[in-house]
Amino acid sequence: MSLESAEDLCIALTTARTPAEARKLAGLLVERRLATCVNMLPGACSLYRWKNTIEEATETILIIKTSRHLAEEVHGLLRSAHSYELPEFVVLPLASGGAEYLDWLRQGMDVAAD
Repeated sequence: MSLESAEDLCIALTTARTPAEARKLAGLLVERRLATCVNMLPGACSLYRWKNTIEEATETILIIKTSRHLAEEVHGLLRSAHSYELPEFVVLPLASGGAEYLDWLRQGMDVAAD
């Protein structure tokens, strides 16, 4: 197994109110080359505190494969295109991965390896 450093890449997470909204957000991210791939996982049950009230909602989780230097642009797009007042945005670093897969991710965003 050949693993390669992925320090230039990251996974960003957000949620969407509906699968249709998730598809719209994913489409914008991939079309604008801010992400190579976005997985959409519908049916997540979220329990959270919002404005001092405990809320429960069914949401779609988006797993966004992007690069560290594009993360701020991803966040900006989500802030402007999302229906939520405060959309979730969490970025997780990647330590390593399959060399061919990481190359594919970088090519989808026109990102050269460090």
